[in-house]
Amino acid sequence: MSTALSTYSQTLLNLLASFKVYFQLNVIRLFAFGFAAGLPLMLVFSSLSFWLREAGAERSAIGFFSWITLAYAIKWIWAPAVDKFKLPILHKLLGRRRSWLLLSQSCLVFSIAAMALTNPADNLFVMAIAAVCVAFSSATQDIVIDAYRIESGDDKQQAAMAAAYMIGYRLAMIVATAGVLYFTALFESAQNYDFNAWQSSYFIMAGLMASTMFITLTSPEPTPTNTISSPNSVKQTPIEKFKVAFIDPVLDLISRYRTHALLLIVLIATYRVSDIVMGVMANVFYVDMGYTKQEIAAISKVFGVIMTLLGAFFAGGLINRFGILPILLAGAILSAVTNLLFVVLSQSSHSTELLTVVISIDNLSAGIAMAALIAFLSSLTNKEFTATQYAWLSSAMLLLPKSIGGFSGVWLESIGYTNFFTLTALLGLPTIIALVILIKQKWHA
Repeated sequence: MSTALSTYSQTLLNLLASFKVYFQLNVIRLFAFGFAAGLPLMLVFSSLSFWLREAGAERSAIGFFSWITLAYAIKWIWAPAVDKFKLPILHKLLGRRRSWLLLSQSCLVFSIAAMALTNPADNLFVMAIAAVCVAFSSATQDIVIDAYRIESGDDKQQAAMAAAYMIGYRLAMIVATAGVLYFTALFESAQNYDFNAWQSSYFIMAGLMASTMFITLTSPEPTPTNTISSPNSVKQTPIEKFKVAFIDPVLDLISRYRTHALLLIVLIATYRVSDIVMGVMANVFYVDMGYTKQEIAAISKVFGVIMTLLGAFFAGGLINRFGILPILLAGAILSAVTNLLFVVLSQSSHSTELLTVVISIDNLSAGIAMAALIAFLSSLTNKEFTATQYAWLSSAMLLLPKSIGGFSGVWLESIGYTNFFTLTALLGLPTIIALVILIKQKWHA
């Protein structure tokens, strides 16, 4: 009995020790950068969908608007420039990573303010242009932060840094979703749609984005173990520079993982399909079900995101203990299955209690899945090509889901909410199959 108790105690202590990594400075810093990355995304995705719906936009148009976030899926196009090009003046003052961070964050402030100045009820096209600028600048910021994260921590820190990044990211989502809804409800004077209230909320978000520049200015420039530059790089021809920037990072990935390339492509390309396709219509669903801004903000955008943070936190410790693939599989299964809970919600009457349960479970699984996926993609990169390779991988992660998500409004209008949520759950099957095969083959990066 005493031996069993001692073994149990030691196991518990070992598990708790896995979470000490969260108190390391590199990990804490990534929490702050995660907040900076998470703030702009919801302003062109979830919150914008709510704004557009109140302004009278059709659901199909809102679905097409989600294509704006394809900027995150094609960021590999300009990632090599971010990886290699030195910004005049700023590079000497801040270094390679921080100079690009400051530039992208400055562009975000101005483009979010441009959204605030635009009424989508009067000019949907101008709103789309402003939102594209936000998405492009945000994707650029993501390129730099991902490189910063991988270069500033060792392999043992990467899972915790990914989790800390996700926690900061999700906290920013509370601000960019619940915060926007709360402020809009506070400022609005009209019963249905009040542009001035939305404008004030987005101006506040622009101010918060400006405050994140302090994080960039006070953080150290990372020192990567390797660099793609060489002493003779100035003597390279344009073709050679193109090869080093665009071709070599891809060839490196292929050469290292070619025997499992197909499985990895399926896994990366489909891992977030269920979440993203369903997420495009989530706020539209809440509005159509009759939930108020205050209810959505309190349950979906605050309590739900807190559950996401818990999922990300536990994922970081569990990955340290059990490895990436088992937790990645658990996240994939949960992400698909929890979409079926929305089928139950769609067939129920107005119930904040049921909404709380469904959103809590869904967001907990999302936190586990995303923290595991970020750690997984990080493990695939070679620090010699950090920004470019991670941009390729994260773009591949988003391209298919974002492309399909653009048709979500059309599908919803054709088949209704019950069948739509069932379909999004089934979209997760290829991911689960690919992961089971990789685990059986005992694959590791």
